[in-house]
Amino acid sequence: MRLNERREDDVEINLTPLIDVVFLLLIFFMVSTTFIHESRIDLSLPEASQDAPEDEPKTIEVDIDRQGRYFINGRMLVNTSKETLRSALREAADGLKEPVLLLKADAQTTHQSVIDVMDAASQIGLNRIRFATRLKQGEGE
Repeated sequence: MRLNERREDDVEINLTPLIDVVFLLLIFFMVSTTFIHESRIDLSLPEASQDAPEDEPKTIEVDIDRQGRYFINGRMLVNTSKETLRSALREAADGLKEPVLLLKADAQTTHQSVIDVMDAASQIGLNRIRFATRLKQGEGE
């Protein structure tokens, strides 16, 4: 009786596909990662408290309704031209030391109306602008 001899083949694990998959995952994560851009300017930012400062600067209130009409300190402008807006802001800021522009725009007003006020303010040197908002119902309770 003749028995067949079994040859044992050397078992080999091919790592090439595994290395390819790991390499592709590495490339995917490197490309999809967002990198933090640190500021290159070393700034020491001021600290603020809840208390209002005693020497609060004068405020110029600019209201914009949903039709795009401008109101400066409660007075409606005769038209919405940029020149009228600039002259009214210049008149309101006359005699005030570093006034703050408080911009109150209706939620339905156009973005362009807000940009026009900011542009006119920067052209006459009003660079301190605050935006008035209100809390949503249910928040801050």
